[in-house]
Amino acid sequence: LILIFYFFMIRPQQKKVKDQKNFRESLKTGMNVVTVGGLHGKIVAQDETTVTVEVDKGVKLTFDKSAIASDASTRATQK
Repeated sequence: LILIFYFFMIRPQQKKVKDQKNFRESLKTGMNVVTVGGLHGKIVAQDETTVTVEVDKGVKLTFDKSAIASDASTRATQK
């Protein structure tokens, strides 16, 4: 029972966390991203822990990298 629980619950969650970590490490300036809150924008600057996202001309917001949920270009192709 414990082995089944591991393969169906714990292992997929660990893979998801690893994939999110790799995604956040691969963020580059110029990428179109979506935040956890659903805000779409383009990365204009970044440092080790934060990214600055331009959501409209002249409107720039700074987010923690953990607030970036996905690449906006891959979300468009998933629909």
